[in-house]
Amino acid sequence: MKKHIFRVELSTEEDKRKAFIKVCEVPGGEIESISMNMKDKKMTVIGHIDLARTSLKLGKYWETEIDSVGLAKEPEKKKEEEKKDDGKK
Repeated sequence: MKKHIFRVELSTEEDKRKAFIKVCEVPGGEIESISMNMKDKKMTVIGHIDLARTSLKLGKYWETEIDSVGLAKEPEKKKEEEKKDDGKK
């Protein structure tokens, strides 16, 4: 899974709701979660998405920049697997 962070100029909760819908409408992706930090104006999308299409879709309605792209952290699953392996030895 990848973690995509967009800086989106949203001013209201209604804009936030509409932006979430627009991201979900982008074809060719599997979204695991979407969150928005209204204070920093950063939208975080976790999953496999088309970065260019998503940025263009949001950019039609609000000022949008790609802030960062990276791997989503999954530390809990790894820790649970290690505990199970330790018990078997």
